[in-house]
Amino acid sequence: MKYKHKNKGTCSTEVSFEIENGKVHNVVFTGGCNGNLKAIGLLSEGQDATTLISLLKGNTCGWKDTSCADQFAIGLENALKEEEKK
Repeated sequence: MKYKHKNKGTCSTEVSFEIENGKVHNVVFTGGCNGNLKAIGLLSEGQDATTLISLLKGNTCGWKDTSCADQFAIGLENALKEEEKK
């Protein structure tokens, strides 16, 4: 299923991704540091969503108390909660 998460407190404004059988696919960030965010998408491809959450959640960027990776983890958490409701 395809999901979108509106990022808060980061240069990127949104991250979209798919989760299929607990695995993450097609991660695309809108805005932000293009090269770094493409790399996050490539490294995330086919990875377990819960593993990615544990790796990425809480990462910060400079003086900010969040990061694009942290926002991605929050989006993944929200998506998994949504899937549990179904």
